[in-house]
Amino acid sequence: MNYLEFKEIRKKLNMKQADIAKSIGVGTRAVQYWEKGERKIPETTAYFVTNLLQEQQNKLNDDSASPVVFSNLKIMNVPLANQYAQAGYLSRFADEEYIESLPTIPFTDDIEHRGEYMCFEVKGDSMDNGSYESYLEGDIILCRNIRQDYWMSKLHYDKWDFVIVHKEKGILVKRIINHDVENGIITLHSLNEYYEDMEIHLKDVAKLFNIISTRRKNNRR
Repeated sequence: MNYLEFKEIRKKLNMKQADIAKSIGVGTRAVQYWEKGERKIPETTAYFVTNLLQEQQNKLNDDSASPVVFSNLKIMNVPLANQYAQAGYLSRFADEEYIESLPTIPFTDDIEHRGEYMCFEVKGDSMDNGSYESYLEGDIILCRNIRQDYWMSKLHYDKWDFVIVHKEKGILVKRIINHDVENGIITLHSLNEYYEDMEIHLKDVAKLFNIISTRRKNNRR
């Protein structure tokens, strides 16, 4: 997104620089730099303001007589483990100070605020089969942590895809197709047919997340 596109979206949203800065979670000066073209607009910010505009248009389409008010917009800033930070996350996911040091992505209150949330940047092509279900490299996925006591019961794998933080294999984006509760084994499936299914034991898993939503990269096919 270039500075002219950002400025045009802000005006369509009928927001002042200070208002949109507060919604994004940055200072007003950052917005001023962006709109002058002096600094690059982060991809995450481009996703966010584009989504805001889409939400406004959807609401106007639903009820053109109802004004869209952004002053009460609730924002949750979710930590992001991008491709470069994932190695560090694997060893320091329990370190609150490290998590707080990660960049964040703002999400509006259309998601449920209860629970622990984390964002990951997709790496590789194991979940790309060319369909709309694919997760492409560079996509940002919003995830909610599944508490370990829930692992003892059958996972709802027919409803969600998952991010598995494996102690040896790293951060995996997969579909779970079977959960052997008695033996604590889950079977992971890739959408890309060139990757074989694999079984892993939950004792080797550090954290397990449901994938709640996906923010697509700008140049997605």
